[in-house]
Amino acid sequence: MRPKTAMATAVLAGFAAFSESAFAADEYNVSAGSTAAGAPLALHGTDPVAFLELGSQSAGSARYTAVHDGAAYFFTSSGNKDAFEANPKAYLPQNGGFCTFGVSKGKKLDGDPQYAEIVEGKLYVFLNEEVLRAYQEDRAGTIARAAENWPRIRHAAAAEL
Repeated sequence: MRPKTAMATAVLAGFAAFSESAFAADEYNVSAGSTAAGAPLALHGTDPVAFLELGSQSAGSARYTAVHDGAAYFFTSSGNKDAFEANPKAYLPQNGGFCTFGVSKGKKLDGDPQYAEIVEGKLYVFLNEEVLRAYQEDRAGTIARAAENWPRIRHAAAAEL
């Protein structure tokens, strides 16, 4: 294992050990509490349509909220909200918005859109800059391992992993 990957894995393990209660117990990485729409906020309030279509992180507004599978997404415009509602699968972050590197290790860790990458039209988010760099050492392998693990852990509570 490369030193950076080993360090990122150790950081993930330590973070999970001390913060398990902070993670969502369902399929989407959401904030604690609820939005005015009655659902917890997903993707830290970042507009997934703007992210994927413009390649930039844009904070959405509660004014343009769509709820999908019990998670609220904020958008920068009614057009982006409409595009999402017409085809949510095209815009949802991969792995429920959890850290892709964490999912590749069988864990559900916070995915912060500040540390993200778009690969083949799909949005992948990561815990922090160090974990993003560890992922970048083996993008294809990390994505493949996460895709293999996600069906197994999707319905599991983060604290159980």
